[in-house]
Amino acid sequence: MKTIKIAPSILSANFSKMGEEVISLQECGADVVHCDVMDGVFVNNITFGIKMVEDLRKITTLPLDCHLMIVHPEKYVERFAKAGADIITVHYEACQDNLKEVLQLIKSTGVKCGAVINPDTPVEKIKDVIPMCDMVLVMSVFPGFGGQKFIPSALDKLRQIRAIIDELDKDIDLEIDGGVTAENVAEIKAAGANVIVAGSTVFKAEDRANIIATLKA
Repeated sequence: MKTIKIAPSILSANFSKMGEEVISLQECGADVVHCDVMDGVFVNNITFGIKMVEDLRKITTLPLDCHLMIVHPEKYVERFAKAGADIITVHYEACQDNLKEVLQLIKSTGVKCGAVINPDTPVEKIKDVIPMCDMVLVMSVFPGFGGQKFIPSALDKLRQIRAIIDELDKDIDLEIDGGVTAENVAEIKAAGANVIVAGSTVFKAEDRANIIATLKA
């Protein structure tokens, strides 16, 4: 089994204290910082962009996992890479006609790449690009807002993708995002996820170090 990594989503952080929040995550044992970039077009919400990633890069050594929930991500890939992203993930639903090309573009910048699917998108849609990914992200809520309830059908997708990755025998991370709690994380990991995105669960906890350790264990 691959190493479990906890990737708190700063979508749930206090935006007025973002630097302090990210430093806190690093001190509390987080493995990755998950950056939900939303454009108000692909999803019905607007968050932050390239400047935020650039500024976070200056204050943390943790990998920055930039999840682009935007239309035409290919227009911004090189700028996110230059800003300091360590991995850039893009949605199948945002680039159905050119997903392979966008993933190749991400790789060409020297950054890791990943494909994302929404809860209503079957695994079959990305099966042919999984071999070129460094990570596959399964959404267990519909993207746009934090604090949503976990959609159980995501577990079947995790199992399907984990089987594909195991068959490929490649070092590919499997990430889950949405509604992860201390109560459901065990079955999520059992289904094959090894990168666990948690927003509200981490940021609303009284003891962040404890909840991160709990999610990991």
